This record gives sequence, structure tokens and C-alpha cells, in this order.
Amino acid sequence: MAQQSKGSRQSKSRSKKKKLSSGQIHVRATFNNTIVTVTDNQGNTVCWSSPGTVGLKGSRRSTSFAARLATEDAVKKAMGMGLREADALIRGPGPGREASLRAIESMGLKLKSITDVTSVPHNGCRPPKKRRV
Repeated sequence: MAQQSKGSRQSKSRSKKKKLSSGQIHVRATFNNTIVTVTDNQGNTVCWSSPGTVGLKGSRRSTSFAARLATEDAVKKAMGMGLREADALIRGPGPGREASLRAIESMGLKLKSITDVTSVPHNGCRPPKKRRV
């Protein structure tokens, strides 16, 4: 069995900081939380944020204020990587929909398009069985 010397092991080099000029901002606004993900145009995640990572806990995460803070945090990280324009894809019925869009525009990021990608059920959930008294 050959013994390895300390110098022969190659350490993994750190990946270069990503540079992107345009991308996509995915906002998932549920009733309890709002998750903001910034991706490049191929859909690879660059950075993300949520009200929990900003420091809010409990029922405060389900507010539009929390969505605005999370969006500002994610967009600030992305702008540090060179993001200048983006497409916004909004999903879900929560209170963070409008607040996150306003936060994106207030950060000075140019929005190319705003798309609602909320999934629509074909026939909905199965109804509960009949109540027997």
C-alpha cells in the first residue's frame, strides 16, 4: 500500500464567483412563508432567501413585510454578482406576491417580464367523505 505525502493531495479549488447580467427571480408566496430564489437564465440557482434567513420567526414570516425583506436580501446578493435585469416568476396565493414585486423594483433592478406561474388544479382535491351522524 503506497503512502500519500501531504503535498500530493490536491485540494479542491474554490469555484469562481458567478457573474451574470440577466436572470430569473422565482417568488413562491404561500400563506405561511415566501421563498425567493434567483436563478440564471438556464434555471440554475444562484442565491435565495426567505423570511427565516432574514431573522423572522413564527407568524411574522407570513406577512408582506417579511416577503419584502426576503426579496431585498436575495436581490442584494444577486446584484453583488452583477445582475442588472431579470424576469419575475410569481407562484402561489400568499400576501408576499405584490410586496416582493415592489421590493424588486425599488432595488433598481430592471424587470423584463412578470409571469404568474401558479399551478391550477384540473378538478381540485377529492372532497371529504359524507358526514355520518
